[in-house]
This record gives sequence, C-alpha cells and structure tokens, in this order.
Amino acid sequence: MENRDRHYDPDVYVIRGIYQMQDLDFNLSQFGIFLQNDTIMITFHLRGSVDSLGRKIMAGDVLELPHLKDEYALDDSTVALRRFYVIQDVTRPAAGFSPTWYPHLLRAKCVPLVDSQEFKEIFDSDSGAGDGSTLRDMLSTYKQSIDINNQILEQANLDAPISGYETKHLFVLPLTKDGLVDTADASDIDNDASTDNHSLDASIILQSPSKDLYVGYLTGDGTPPNGAPYGFGINFPTSPVTGQFYLRTDYLPNRLFRYDGKHWLRYEDNVRMTLNNFGNNDVSSGVHAGNAVRKTQKTSFINNNNTATIAGEVVVERQALSKALKPRADV
Repeated sequence: MENRDRHYDPDVYVIRGIYQMQDLDFNLSQFGIFLQNDTIMITFHLRGSVDSLGRKIMAGDVLELPHLKDEYALDDSTVALRRFYVIQDVTRPAAGFSPTWYPHLLRAKCVPLVDSQEFKEIFDSDSGAGDGSTLRDMLSTYKQSIDINNQILEQANLDAPISGYETKHLFVLPLTKDGLVDTADASDIDNDASTDNHSLDASIILQSPSKDLYVGYLTGDGTPPNGAPYGFGINFPTSPVTGQFYLRTDYLPNRLFRYDGKHWLRYEDNVRMTLNNFGNNDVSSGVHAGNAVRKTQKTSFINNNNTATIAGEVVVERQALSKALKPRADV
C-alpha cells in the first residue's frame, strides 16, 4: 500500500525542532565508502506541531533545514543550495513523558531527500534563482548517475560486444572412423581451387566436421568451422552435397544445419547475441555493427512498442488482457 504519487502542500509551515549536531565522517568499509551520520533524529513538541500543521508530524513529511543551506556552491548557482530531509518514522521518546505519564514530545527519524517518484512535486518546484530552473536542476544527481551508468555500459559493449566465447579462430581437425584425417575428394579440391582462384584453405582441403567440437556456454555463433562457406534462408537447398552447411533464419535463435548425405542434421544454434536490448533497432553501424540483434521474449513481447492498423484504426500490439478482451458495443 505504498503511495508513489504523493501530493505536497505548496505552502511552507514553520515548526521548531531540536537535534544534536554531529560531524559527518566517511567510513571505509569492505563494501566501499559510506557517509555516516546522514540520518538525524529531530525532536518536536507534540502540541507545537499540531498548532502549526493542524496535525501531528508523520512519515513522508519533508523538512527544509535553513541552517544547512550552502551559500557557496562550486557551480554557477546564484542562490544557496537548500537542504531537505524526509521523515521516515515518528516515535515518542522516553524523555517526552510528563510526571502524569502523558507524552508531549515526538521524535522523527529523518534522512536526506532523494530524487524519486514520491517527491516529484517538490523537485519540480521553482529553485528561486529566477531563471526558470527547478530544484531538480540544482539538487538532483539523477542525470549524472544515468550518464555515468550509460558510459559504463558503453565501455562494457566495447570490451564484450556479444555474449559468450569466440570460437571462430579455433581450428577443427575432422577425423574418420579409423582416426585418420578426413580430407575432401580430390575432384572437389581441384574444382574449388580453380574457380576461387586463391590458395587452398582448411575448408577446401578437409571434409567438414560432422559435429561441433567446441561446445560450451554460449559458444554457438551459427558459423561453420574452419571458415567453410554456407548459405542461409528459410528453406533448405534442393540439391545439397555431403558436408554442406546451411543456416536456417526462420529459427529463433538461428540454427545451423549440416547435410550428412541423407538428412539435414542440427549442428549448432546462434546463441551469441548483443548484450543490450536493442529490439528492432538498426545495428549496421557503431559498436555492434555486424552483430546479430538480441531477440528474446523481453525485446519482442514484453517491450513491444509496435502498432498495427486494423480496419483503419491504429492499435498498439502490446495490450493488457483486460483491454484486449474488453467487450465493445456494436456500431
């Protein structure tokens, strides 16, 4: 029952409270540097808060502490940076009970305000600089955090453009049942050498391996070993030869087949994809140029933003069942 869309009163109420000032120390722990003492406990008078607010203070109230303003910011701000705290919890301190056992004090646990959905109205308010800027422009670090995160992702994309392990550079030596090197027919070698007009390579001299020898976690890339040529499409060739490879693009992920003389047998699946959810975006240029676009249920179904035109009406393909199956009156 958490309320994410909170509405705050634009009027400012003055209320007095007492808390103990503490030095802010950095704590170097095993998980990094943490700022200690950023949580403060402020004590308010119960009757004073009711007289000022019309009610008791409660969790979710936002406090502005005027004595913590920063008048000498390191940027070009013309106004002092204001400091806001949000109340997380309100209790009755043990010292706030009178001799008649009635409470007269409230103790509020307060933490610094962060740029989140709950406090959108506060961060969207005017900063007071007179240039149309908002408190978000001056106090929020959200944009800087997103920029840093995007740069980290971009560097990760440069270091590892696609998932899994590269096996294209690994040589495969096919063997016969007797343990001898399985070479191609002499006629095929002569024909290939004369027509291609280049030096012989392993894909011409050797017979294509009957199975994938480099099998591991995300090693399949849909490419035959030793640089052997292959075709691709949604239908198998009509006149294949033994050892021929063919990539079926109508499979998800794409599947590489090898012809053994009688049947097309599965060789491997192209499971190495880009690590970002590009969806249907073009990756013909940039870091992921030439790599297969990641296609998962998340990119094609959950994040489906496509539209379709049905009977002249533009309809969003991704719809909730409550809307898709909602009965409509006949026109």
